This record gives sequence, structure tokens and C-alpha cells, in this order.
Amino acid sequence: MLKEIRPAFFILVGLTLITGLAYPLAITGIAGTIFPYQAQGSLIEKDGKTIGSALIGQEFKEDKYFHGRPSVTTAADPADSTKTVPAPYNAANSSGSNLGPTSKALSDRMSEDVAKLKAENPSVPVPADLVMTTGSGLDPHISPEAALFQVPRVATARKLPEDAVRKLVNDKVEGRFAGLLGEPRVNVLALNLALDRAAK
Repeated sequence: MLKEIRPAFFILVGLTLITGLAYPLAITGIAGTIFPYQAQGSLIEKDGKTIGSALIGQEFKEDKYFHGRPSVTTAADPADSTKTVPAPYNAANSSGSNLGPTSKALSDRMSEDVAKLKAENPSVPVPADLVMTTGSGLDPHISPEAALFQVPRVATARKLPEDAVRKLVNDKVEGRFAGLLGEPRVNVLALNLALDRAAK
């Protein structure tokens, strides 16, 4: 019996060391060497301080900033750990709402969002990504149409010409990956940082 167990044990230990230690360390080292920015989390700094990641959205509420997609991520309620409270873009709890098309809560929330956005810019149809969440709740991008929809509000709040803000949006549009994959998009944090620089 020992004759059969010994090879199985050595194979288990050997494969554990190769696939559980050597391979992950090698891939981590290669990634850190070839793609250091991405391997460190694509962090964005301002004045020497890390303020976010290009990969995770942030909540912007002020009128002078562009707003991202709605996020329905949650966090533990400090008053009662058995419950949760809304915590937009909570990277520790990536999730969607799991509400379906027949959900009254979803319908009510979207109706309120659409009404608010129509009041903000009544002359343009409301882009879908300004009222619809993503599966992760962490998406840092919006469509160029969603960014352009917000130009009048941002320009008014900043006391800047709409054309200047519109040009800023167009300059920040990221194209399809390799010209084929995905859709054109705008990183909200990068756009707001550029807006802050332009307003100085």
C-alpha cells in the first residue's frame, strides 16, 4: 500500500509547488515587469496622493463634475451588521442589484433618475447608461453620449463655455480596443481630473 501512496504524495506535493507557488510567482513577476502600471492597480495620483483607480468608478455628486453610471453596491450597516446600506462603487462588494424587469423598486428608481436627468437637459434623450447599472457596480466608464449629455450642467456649474467642456469630453474618448473590441467610452475620473486642470 505504501508503494502506491508514496508516488501519489510526491505528485501532490510537486504539483502544489508548481501550480500553487512557482507559476503564480512567475506570472506576477512577469506582469509587474511588463505592465507595472496595470499590475499595481492602474492607480491615479494627484499632487502625489493616490485618489483612485482607472479601473474602478467613483461617486461624484456635485454639479461641477461629470457623474458615472448608477452603482448599487452595498456595505455592512455600522448600526446593524446583519443589514446593508448603499455604498456606491464599493470595490469590496462588487455586485448588481439582481432586480428584474418586473421589479417595482427598479422601475421606480429608473423613473426618478430619468425625470431628474430630463429636467437637467430636456432637449436631448437620456442615455441608457446614466440610468442603468452594470453587473459589477464598479464600471468607471460612461458612453461619449452620456458624457456629452452632462455638458450643459457642468459648463453652467463651472461657468465655462459649453464648447470648451464638449471639446474636453471629445478629447477624453477612448476608442475600441485594437479598433475592434468594445465600444467608445469615457473614463469619468480621468475626465473630471482634466476638467479640474482646465478650470484652473
